Amino acid sequence: QVQLVESEGDLVQSGGSLRLSCTASGSIFSIDAMGWYRQAPEKQRELVAAITSYGSTNYTNSVKGRFTISRDNAKNTVYLQMNSLKPEDTAVYYCNADVRLLYYYTTSLNYWGQGTQVTVSS
Repeated sequence: QVQLVESEGDLVQSGGSLRLSCTASGSIFSIDAMGWYRQAPEKQRELVAAITSYGSTNYTNSVKGRFTISRDNAKNTVYLQMNSLKPEDTAVYYCNADVRLLYYYTTSLNYWGQGTQVTVSS
């Protein structure tokens, strides 16, 4: 079993910053891609940012230039640095990872974090 545990979100004023972290634990051989999704009220869950095991990144257009995804492979941790936050960034943020298990590493399995609330006030 693999667990992805996210840091607590927060209430942040518009223009502020917040860093989220997500740490995977369990019988992990390696982790391929990791990413952050978010789901705002009455909206579908959307990909915010993703990062490969080698550090290649991808962002949704609305966060480009403001958010930075990074990872620490030794700690099985992915981060999302969020700067210049806007009210429209308000959402529950979910960590996601493609994990190869110690005894089942020929393919990756997808796991989700528990979600953390980020609220940006105007």
